[in-house]
Amino acid sequence: MTDAALYFTGPETVEVRETSVGPPDADELLVEARASAISAGTELLVYRDQTPTDLPADETLDALDGDLSYPLRYGYAASGVVREVGDDVDPAWVGRSVFAFVPHQTRFRATPDSVVALPPETTPAAGSLLPSVETATNVVLDAAPRLGERVVVFGAGVIGLCVTRLLAAFPLESLVVVDPIERRRALAERLGADRTTTPAELGECDAVGTADGDFDPGLDPDSAVDGADLAIELSGQPSALDDAIGVVGYDGRIVVGSWYGTKRAPIDLGGRFHRDRIDIVSSQVSTISPELRGRWDRDRRMDAALDRLERIPADELITHRIPFERASEAYELLDSEPDAAVQVIFEYS
Repeated sequence: MTDAALYFTGPETVEVRETSVGPPDADELLVEARASAISAGTELLVYRDQTPTDLPADETLDALDGDLSYPLRYGYAASGVVREVGDDVDPAWVGRSVFAFVPHQTRFRATPDSVVALPPETTPAAGSLLPSVETATNVVLDAAPRLGERVVVFGAGVIGLCVTRLLAAFPLESLVVVDPIERRRALAERLGADRTTTPAELGECDAVGTADGDFDPGLDPDSAVDGADLAIELSGQPSALDDAIGVVGYDGRIVVGSWYGTKRAPIDLGGRFHRDRIDIVSSQVSTISPELRGRWDRDRRMDAALDRLERIPADELITHRIPFERASEAYELLDSEPDAAVQVIFEYS
């Protein structure tokens, strides 16, 4: 069987190249990929050459060795079926559906402890969304929402929508999602947001101290956010961090789950930020928050994400299913028509 893998070979250039996977070693599985999800935020940074080239691809994932310089294989959201096992592996693995953090390619080898066994009823497409749900789980753990809080989520991409779904289960006072794309705002409402708004509408209102309702008559009061307790920035746009500073109240918390790569934007830290004691913290799925490490590890977090995977409506989030051999079309779509897509996945014949 001829195997193939996706390579980022230069700015805005990807190629599907033949590769050799070979039979499994004694302690390995051989997995035939069925679906892999594109992580649009991170992979578009790689596609557009907006990543620091001296940064390791991911030190926590063995399959992503090396740095982010071209050419490189990338991706970390593959689901498939075990076709063969090595001599030292339980043959009961054959035929099982699994997930693995590996780049986009038709087949791959992995050890049993590096894959996640998926429930039998999980479709390959839904299985490929597992890392998005795990990332959302990590964001919510870092955000630590409290009873009766007012929460604002910036960005209704896949991660933002998964976070919205998880937050909707909390007894919050309000959950507002900010995104410029109408389709994504509608999805956010279906996933549990109390209301949605656009960055432009948010900027037209005096976001903090609006309880007296003193608005310009031409503005919609529902666009305002009144002193949020918690803002979660997942838009991938550095300018949204400035918006997040604008919506939180005194001693408010901002959790940044976006990776901006080399993108930059002016951030106003000279006004309310300092005097209002606003906290800004990072959330990154490669590690567990130091405050939680005594009780949480990656296995517990993955189990929590796997339990919640079935609550994420994969068919609503997946807007495009593209054959792997036409991979370049997927990145051209995400790069040139961001409004048209939410989640794009590769399907393998």
